[in-house]
Amino acid sequence: MSHSARDTALGVLVACRTHGAWADAALKAQLARDRLSPQDAALCSRMVYGVTQNRLLLDFYLAAYCSQKPDHLQPPLLDILRLGAYQILFLDKVPDRAAVSEAVELAKRSGRGQAAGLVNAVLRKLSQNKNALPPIPDRDEAKFLSIRYSHPKWLVKRLLELLGREEAEAFLSADNTAAPLTVQVNPLKTTPEALTAELEALGVRVTPHAWVPGCLELSGTGDLTALEPFRAGHFLVQDGAAALAARAAAVMPGQRVLDVCAAPGGKSFGAAFAMEDRGEILACDLHENKLKRIREGAQRLGLTCIRTAAADGREFRSEWEAAFDTVLVDAPCSGLGIIRKKPDIRYKKADDLFTLPVVQQAILDNACRYVKPGGVLVYSTCTILPEENQQITDAFLAQHPDFSREDLSLPAQAGQTDGQVTLWPHRHDTDGFYICRMRRQASGGKLL
Repeated sequence: MSHSARDTALGVLVACRTHGAWADAALKAQLARDRLSPQDAALCSRMVYGVTQNRLLLDFYLAAYCSQKPDHLQPPLLDILRLGAYQILFLDKVPDRAAVSEAVELAKRSGRGQAAGLVNAVLRKLSQNKNALPPIPDRDEAKFLSIRYSHPKWLVKRLLELLGREEAEAFLSADNTAAPLTVQVNPLKTTPEALTAELEALGVRVTPHAWVPGCLELSGTGDLTALEPFRAGHFLVQDGAAALAARAAAVMPGQRVLDVCAAPGGKSFGAAFAMEDRGEILACDLHENKLKRIREGAQRLGLTCIRTAAADGREFRSEWEAAFDTVLVDAPCSGLGIIRKKPDIRYKKADDLFTLPVVQQAILDNACRYVKPGGVLVYSTCTILPEENQQITDAFLAQHPDFSREDLSLPAQAGQTDGQVTLWPHRHDTDGFYICRMRRQASGGKLL
């Protein structure tokens, strides 16, 4: 059976709901199976991300025109209604009639033919009223923003505490936009100017990153991995914030570097660039399949100084004690800084996040033992919550007086203070990210 963009989109949404799959991974797998045309693949991606980004808002409007509560509907009816509602409310190029009729047919093809009338009625009402939709109640500020931008109320409340109304809303709005596609130039193989010319000759639009040196923003790439400059290892796909984490380490050629939580390898690759591929980088992860990806990435980029090791960041390896000039800890985290790229991260439950600081603290307490006296420890996450960031490094420094924060030497636009910085999508147009650089006293001595 030939698949349409809507069939494939529905398959992805069902996989996310029933198997807990991440939307980006499920979409990639489903597109590989269904082999849509480039136009249908683009429409499918737009619908999957659009529904995921606007789920609470779509459900609010569907509830206004459906006799049953949306979450009481049998799956995959709710997914079908969300797809139809997204097209009606957000996609100008899809006529409402087509969105309604396609949703009805999708219900029939999905074995829900008896509900085709309900799908037809709800979406037609939504279409008829789309210029006079019911207002979102605004007496409860957090609830209003939660529905309007489809973020869970607990997260909205936390953002209001951290940022205030205006900035919290800017952050939420930014989460529902597309992240720029940022790449870091491989200085061992090319220059920003040469890579720009190479990509532009292939029809790619290239803009230098506004403030992160050595990074470019691309659009119109098509399948990025099929481009010759990618295959030749002329660049690394990496957000500006992640590029800054490696830059903050300020590694030098000839040093020994340990990347404790290395997968998928971007920080190790960035460090290798800075080291001119001279010295040694040991990239660690728990899983062999992830280590294989790091080795493949290093080979594509022409890097020879990286080797890999399977290791748990919380378990001490005596042979590594005080053996590294720089130790990078890009800790497992809630990922709330990369919602633009992984829109379903927002729906994590607050309870799921409570154990993360314990893991982060344990990894940092262990990893610091691998830093030579006088060496550097860099802690980073792709989240914006202080309880995973400043509070972790504050607690660490209180327990380890032989470490202290020191200047990050980042571009002024980062707005660093006291050896640490939090980057925000709405302020910096990067991923949400935290970086802290700490140095161990040169006098050595046993760690507490």
